Amino acid sequence: MDEAVRRAEQTYATKIDTCMGWIAYLSIGQMTYISRRLAATKPHSVNSARAFMKASLFRIVNCCNDFHLIWASVVVLFFCIGCHRSDPVTIAVIPRTSGTLLWEPEHRGAQDAAQSVGAKIYWNAPTREDDVAGQISLIEHVAGGDYQGLVLAPSQSLALITPVRRALARGLPIVIVSSPIPVPAGDKLSYILNDEQEGGRIAAQRVALLLHGQGSIAILGIDPDVAGIMVRAHSFEDFLARYYPAIHVAERHTGTFNVPHEQELAEETLGAHPNLDAIVAMMWPSARGAMSTIDNNPGKFKTKVIGFDPEDISFHSPSLDSVILQNTREMGDLAVQLIHAKLERKSVPARIMLKPLLVTRQNVNSEEVLNMTTMDWRPGWSWSHTP
Repeated sequence: MDEAVRRAEQTYATKIDTCMGWIAYLSIGQMTYISRRLAATKPHSVNSARAFMKASLFRIVNCCNDFHLIWASVVVLFFCIGCHRSDPVTIAVIPRTSGTLLWEPEHRGAQDAAQSVGAKIYWNAPTREDDVAGQISLIEHVAGGDYQGLVLAPSQSLALITPVRRALARGLPIVIVSSPIPVPAGDKLSYILNDEQEGGRIAAQRVALLLHGQGSIAILGIDPDVAGIMVRAHSFEDFLARYYPAIHVAERHTGTFNVPHEQELAEETLGAHPNLDAIVAMMWPSARGAMSTIDNNPGKFKTKVIGFDPEDISFHSPSLDSVILQNTREMGDLAVQLIHAKLERKSVPARIMLKPLLVTRQNVNSEEVLNMTTMDWRPGWSWSHTP
């Protein structure tokens, strides 16, 4: 009799150990799933998770004939299933700065795409476009945090190489937008770039139209630290030299994001060449400096300004002729979609080029321009800039 009781207790204990082993196995699997999801290294579908839990439940039932043990196991399984309802994927978006006409549309595009794929956006940026150290700090924060992707508009080409490579080494999918850095595209890195060659051609064609094919101009704001600006500057000059050799470039100057400095440079340039027909500013601070100089001396200069990457397209300045505008809203939208596709192990293009748009007084209120320049980042809102 004692032997029979001992065998029964041993059998019962074995079943308990077996059930507890399966519960522990499921718990470990659950933690692995969560960690992988956070690291975005091996996404699982909901159907796969359910199939695994169902199979595990049948194994527990087959190894246990005690009602209480089965019920306890079912409770644990449902708890694990509930844990699978983790927070949505969070994608970080870091522009060069925020609160401007150039970068807030990217915020809207990213939010639109995130809403469509069930993701969340973490948006943060330095307070100045030339704050490279601030942008590097944000990249490192994202690379070491609970984020599943990064969309980055680099403020400098060379300085961002190391932090981007570190983030890639940690398995973080990255999409670089607007201007490239010298890191080749790969499995974790893609580019959505402004077509700077097309932008240079657009500016050259606009100058040729204003000057009727002949005259003198100055080129300001050539920033060697931003690869895209260098490409647009070369494209602009190449197009003029090839098709409009009668248009003479009187001066060329590098630029910074310091508006007072750019204004001083514009004053010196116009002082040396008071009869300039046009100034082409490759970056917006240079355009602002030129407009301020011309507008503060009414009647003295007849120079027209063509600018890139505007912070304002109100055309309040009489000297502003036109601006060439990046489609940062579409960049933000496509970038988040690419990150989501990467997490789903889908094939994505290594590089996408988006054409910029020439904005003048004639088309500034068009639907196309209003859509590209919306400053409202919350999906569903319809307010836009008012010129």
